[in-house]
Amino acid sequence: MLTNEKEYNGYLFDQLAALERIEEIAIEEKNERILKAIAKEKKYVERKLYQNPSLNETTEKK
Repeated sequence: MLTNEKEYNGYLFDQLAALERIEEIAIEEKNERILKAIAKEKKYVERKLYQNPSLNETTEKK
């Protein structure tokens, strides 16, 4: 289990890196359906990664 925001961000960056590796293959194969799915997943991960307020700010207020 992730214990702090730094670990959580590392996990999200790992997800983005995996999506980028898969995206390279989809580009080579010219697979538009997969490219659209990857773009959607990247958007979800980035939303979590760059959320405001950050996790630390919300836990400190409790």
